[in-house]
Amino acid sequence: MSNQHILLSDKAGPSPSQGCTGMAAACSQQSDVILPMNWYCVLTKPQREKQAVEQLCMLPGVEVYYPRIRIRKTIRRVRRQVIEPLFPRYLFCRFDLTSNFRAVRYAHDVIDLVRFGSDPALVSDELITELKSWVGEDDLIEAKPMFSSGDHVLIADGPMQGLQAVIQEGHSDNERVAVLLSILGCEVRLTIARNLLAKTA
Repeated sequence: MSNQHILLSDKAGPSPSQGCTGMAAACSQQSDVILPMNWYCVLTKPQREKQAVEQLCMLPGVEVYYPRIRIRKTIRRVRRQVIEPLFPRYLFCRFDLTSNFRAVRYAHDVIDLVRFGSDPALVSDELITELKSWVGEDDLIEAKPMFSSGDHVLIADGPMQGLQAVIQEGHSDNERVAVLLSILGCEVRLTIARNLLAKTA
């Protein structure tokens, strides 16, 4: 993804009044020619994205895009797959601002629309199309750490947490990768789940 999309994933995110920071950086300022139906970015209450989506999907004339990501997390010392918003607290809605603004703005669990000044910021059709192409079907992307041979990594979880290693085979799409560990002066080759690793250099 481009730097523009990196800005989108800012977990802290802007408040609606902070102008063009964070999510607003990917949006466009209002122009003199506004089409009836446009995409806007909606800010939700913390951890209430799903509930906001359910409310917005019930509104006539409103299209909702809510990309998510599947990741692995340690929950109560157990590694689990969880699905989270790709952009925490943000989702996208396409609607006619003149007729649906109040319905969207005051939907349950919605804080506001991302704005430039006092005006809701437009999100381009091209950006939404690119996001959909990148995320794929079901609006759900799979998070897989990408490593290349020679990458220096840190084992971030599991019984060998804290040890450093070097990737030997990282080009495969498999869930596990081959790493070379140095333990007590001896080099040990083993395979390990890629989601337990973090790059160090």
